[in-house]
Amino acid sequence: MGKQISYQTEPRQGYAVVHLTGSVDMSCSPQARKAILDALQQYANLVVDLSKVEYVDSSGVAVLIEGFQVAQKQGHKFSLVGVGEGAMNVLRLARLEQVFSIYATEADVPR
Repeated sequence: MGKQISYQTEPRQGYAVVHLTGSVDMSCSPQARKAILDALQQYANLVVDLSKVEYVDSSGVAVLIEGFQVAQKQGHKFSLVGVGEGAMNVLRLARLEQVFSIYATEADVPR
């Protein structure tokens, strides 16, 4: 565990991308949660870019699940892109790779 998380939200045509960087762990997950939930209030569909995330723990997974559930309740799409090996292992352990829409890159996300 280490670095602070940083995030940037970029609006696109019909959706937004939240780029997370660093570790999504217990100390930083509240910031990731705020970024994701704020974006879901402003944009119909959300893509969360994890390509620069080095570490995800259970609190980070909980943030992703909450974002997914909020998007579903609103009838919106919620996708993950750039999921690295470490984060994917955590998602697989929780059997969430079948729940989330996961794509290699933002360009692969269906519109």
